[in-house]
Amino acid sequence: MQTNHSFTEKTKYFLDLEEQYGAHNYHPLPVVLSKGEGVYVWDVDDNRYYDFLSGYSAINQGHCHPHIVNAFVEQAKKLSLTSRAFYNDLLGEFEKYITTYFGYDKVLPMNTGVEAVETGIKLCRRWAYQVKGISDNKAKIIVCEGNFHGRTTTVISFSSDPSSKNNFGPYAPGFEAIPYNNIEALQKALADKNVAGFLIEPIQGEAGVVVPDKGYLKKAKELCEQANVLFIADEIQTGLARTGKMLACDHENVRPDILLLGKALSGGMMPISAVLCDDEIMLTIKPGDHGSTYGGNPLACKTAIAALQVLKDENMCANADAMGQLFRDELLKLNSPFIEIIRGKGLLNAIVVKHKTEDAAWELCLRMKDNGLLAKPTHGDKIRFAPPLIINREQILECVDIINRSLALL
Repeated sequence: MQTNHSFTEKTKYFLDLEEQYGAHNYHPLPVVLSKGEGVYVWDVDDNRYYDFLSGYSAINQGHCHPHIVNAFVEQAKKLSLTSRAFYNDLLGEFEKYITTYFGYDKVLPMNTGVEAVETGIKLCRRWAYQVKGISDNKAKIIVCEGNFHGRTTTVISFSSDPSSKNNFGPYAPGFEAIPYNNIEALQKALADKNVAGFLIEPIQGEAGVVVPDKGYLKKAKELCEQANVLFIADEIQTGLARTGKMLACDHENVRPDILLLGKALSGGMMPISAVLCDDEIMLTIKPGDHGSTYGGNPLACKTAIAALQVLKDENMCANADAMGQLFRDELLKLNSPFIEIIRGKGLLNAIVVKHKTEDAAWELCLRMKDNGLLAKPTHGDKIRFAPPLIINREQILECVDIINRSLALL
């Protein structure tokens, strides 16, 4: 059986539109989606697929979750935006809800994930000068090689991905990259008295779901505390029940000094992100120092409360943990010669495809698409598998069967 590279007229129409009028900054699978519900999406030709990307974990609660949609629609009809020039009747409610939910003094709401990262960087630097006492313009933030924190000009300055970084310089100073999952490298870097923060993904998602050794995060936090350095956790992809705990840091009982959230904070309805920390850090920022036109808008606040409530009400942490274990166990049973590595935690998983050809992972994704499952390669030979957290046992088994049948066609 050969992968079907021909398209219907309807599909080709939409592919051609994007090719002609859109920037070529993505390389999507050739499928045009028009509807989603739960773990499924449908294309313009009404073919149904399992969604195993979940909007890069923005749709943990499933497509168009009725409770989140209802909250969104109800608020959209009433008041969507006031800007922070005025108070609104939902921002305070959201701030109380999310700070209580995660156990922090304060929250600063933003929109996109990378805005949360940028905000975390600014807070860390302001704290460094006003609280830790680092000399002006000397603060340094330690990051990890292989990181993905977004693509703004500041963030790409410490990226090790050439496609994100090359020919976008000059680059912002103030960052030092060390090997991920290497305590000795962190300990050495923290000896520099100008280090203010350590920014880390608890699991490196874009790098191919790289899970650090057990105890790494706990030891890293301890070292940061000893050096009076802020531990900044980018939980934008790993948080909100994705890995089987509300936060990936919870697996080691690590409480970040600055917590960055986004993606599933809206259940896929709109861009919402948040930065949480305690007063000593947050109150270094005063009126006019930082902000966003849409940050903390009533529509976002109402939607985020609903999205967070759904995670708890439907016990999605426990389901992600159980279904993730089942998924990895069933993949292992396949004993496929084309799968080199299986790794992950909860329902954030990946495989490394053996290099039969340079495009083996891409070809496998095309064949899985033909068989009814959508996933996407990252960094060439890795495929991330991250379905909505509402997926059940029967669906997991069906999806492993789809993967197995698709592997047989390589």
